Amino acid sequence: QVQLVESGGGLVQPGGSLTLSCVASGNIANIRTMAWYRQAPGKQRELVAIITSAGNTGYTDSVKGRFTISRDNTKDTAYLQMSGLKTEDTAVYYCKASHSSGDYWGKGTQVTVSS
Repeated sequence: QVQLVESGGGLVQPGGSLTLSCVASGNIANIRTMAWYRQAPGKQRELVAIITSAGNTGYTDSVKGRFTISRDNTKDTAYLQMSGLKTEDTAVYYCKASHSSGDYWGKGTQVTVSS
C-alpha cells in the first residue's frame, strides 16, 4: 500500500506561479513512475506530467514550457512547479504513483486561476 498526500494548491492570478507537492508513504520502495493529473469541472481527468524512477519526464502539450515535474527520492516527494498559469489550468490536481502492486492516487488539491 502507498499513501499519497498532495499540497500547495490555492488561488492565484493569471500569470502567477504555484508549486504542488506530493508526499508518498507506506511501501514506497517499488514506486516506478509518479504523475500529476488534473480534472476540471465537467471534464475528464487528464494526465499533466509524468516522471519515471530514472528521472525521465513527459508533459501534455498544453503545459509544456510552463510546468516542471520533479522528484526527490530522499524525501519521497514529487513536485509540480507551475508558472505562467492560465484560467484554463483551474482544476483539482491529483498525484498518482505507479507501483509494482498497482496504481495509487492522492485525494487532490484545488488550483484556481482567477483575477
